[in-house]
Amino acid sequence: MIRILLADDHPVVRAGVRALLEGEADLEIAGEAADPESAVALAASLSPDVVLMDLQFGAAAGTGADATRRIRAQADPPAVLVLTNYDTDGDILSAVEAGASGYLLKDAPPDELVAAVRAAAAGESALAPAIAGRLLARLRAPAVSLSAREIEVLGLVAAGETNSGIAAALHISDATVKSHLVHVYDKLGVSTRTAAVAAARELGVLR
Repeated sequence: MIRILLADDHPVVRAGVRALLEGEADLEIAGEAADPESAVALAASLSPDVVLMDLQFGAAAGTGADATRRIRAQADPPAVLVLTNYDTDGDILSAVEAGASGYLLKDAPPDELVAAVRAAAAGESALAPAIAGRLLARLRAPAVSLSAREIEVLGLVAAGETNSGIAAALHISDATVKSHLVHVYDKLGVSTRTAAVAAARELGVLR
């Protein structure tokens, strides 16, 4: 029996996924979490085989990628399968680098989700075809591939943060922020913060 922890802030989504998965003889829902902190705690206490993780949790502190990183750092951690509405390069890269073994969109066919859960439980990778395509495209076009940290910095720029605010949020120095931005400008072929954000959105790097 594959035991699953659902981590999503929408009760309706959790109910729908629960109904779908519990219709399978070899799958059972071990618990539900409505925010990242609960997901991390329940992953430790319930010892599920797979955590189905959303990326955004509304007003809750932290993200699904943050929770994924903490869960994967636990002793004998479960596999984490991201189930989200977001498919930008930044979202995908942050989740995969955090340790997610799979990444599906919420509009995936039910049989694809069931197969992905089984694959994750077996220690296999489970990437939706569209997601795998985006990762391959990044590998084929390294000149415009921003690192996860560069995307993180650019995301905070897009949110209106100053260099000092970004440094404080990421626990790095102002000089490091400036260095990341120089690399971002160079890779995107721009010279201003506004142009960098616009270019990143056009490339699908930022939402």
